[in-house]
Formats: sequence, C-alpha cells, structure tokens
Amino acid sequence: MRVIVARCQVEYSGRLSALLPEALRLLMLKADGSVLVHADAGGYKPLNWMTPPTCVEESDGRIVVRKLKGEDALDIGISEVLSDVTYDMGSPDDAAGLVKDGVERDLQELLAEQPGWCGEGFRLVRREWPTDIGPVDLMCRDDEDAWIAVEIKRVATIDAVEQLHRYLERIRLDPAMGACRGVLAAQVLKPQARVLAASRGIACVEVDLAVLRGEREPDLTLFAA
Repeated sequence: MRVIVARCQVEYSGRLSALLPEALRLLMLKADGSVLVHADAGGYKPLNWMTPPTCVEESDGRIVVRKLKGEDALDIGISEVLSDVTYDMGSPDDAAGLVKDGVERDLQELLAEQPGWCGEGFRLVRREWPTDIGPVDLMCRDDEDAWIAVEIKRVATIDAVEQLHRYLERIRLDPAMGACRGVLAAQVLKPQARVLAASRGIACVEVDLAVLRGEREPDLTLFAA
C-alpha cells in the first residue's frame, strides 16, 4: 500500500463530475487498484475514491486513476508532497480480510448446505470462491445453469453491497461468467443497503439462523385471494 500526504486538487469525471479544491489530503493507493482520497475531517469515509480494476498513470505532479472499463477517471494534481511511503502488506491471498464472526460462519455453513434459501433452484458449486481481491462466500448455479455469487453477512450495510459489487466486477472479467448475478444474504438488511443493492442489480435475501438450524418453523406469509 502506498500512502501519500500531499497538498492537491482532485477532479473526478465520468458518470458525474466532482471537484475537490486544493488542500492537504491523504491519498491511499492499494495493491488491488483501489484509490482513496481522505481529509482530516468527515469521519472514516473518503471524499472520493476509485474501485478496482484501475490503471494508475503517474507523471510529475500528477496522478491519474482510470477505470479499466468505462470513462471514470480521478485526476489528482499535486502541488506539494509532505510524505510518500509504500508498505508491503503481503499479497491479497495472505490478507485476513473480513474475518467472520460465529454467526456469519454458521450462516455460511448452513446456507452452503441449503442454498435454496438464497434463491429458488440454487445449488452450491463452491464455498469461498476465489477472486484476486478476496473470496466470495458461496458460488452457486440456478435451474438454468446461470452463475450466482452469494455474500453472507450477519448485518448487511452499504459496505457489504460495495464488497459484493467489487467481487462481481472481478468475477465478470471471465467471459464464461460475464452474466454472474449477485445475492446479498443476511439476518438483517439495512434499508440503505437494500436501496444501493437494487441500484447495482444485486438481490437481497433475509435469512433466519434459527430457521436454518431447524430450531423453529419459518413464519407463514399470507396472500390475499
């Protein structure tokens, strides 16, 4: 990971345009192609960012980050560098990533045994399907042999949607899996996650650990005639 503290101006172009005026900012360039622009205020979220896969072009006083697909670009004009340090954090395969708690592990194991809870006709192909930025929890196929990537959370937030979206971007680089769909399965789905997932074409499924374990019957749904 490369960490730069610099006085810079940042211009984003693509589906929309945004300009951050010149100021002192923290730039993070990750090995997976992610680029994040932070300020010393505004909480943990970056002011602007680019998700992989990307191409980084660097010249004197300028870093340009482009999406490999599409027109999105992050143009960073640097007037002064206070610090520029690169850290070796190991390969993505060695990274601990998002370590699942007990509930998430149980959900993954039970849904691997009963993938139909994630979608009608789903059958498991593999758990921990590898991508070059981390493994997706379950890879399934449906009755029509279409591919479906399933990410499992105890509580699904917008970060979970972004995580699955990044996995789908990598998976779809394989022409044979270019139409792979995504399903986010969780005990609790935050409203914001549902909205973002719908905009990204990702399906959401709420699952109950007690029902999966057979500790209680699923709730009955009544339909009007």
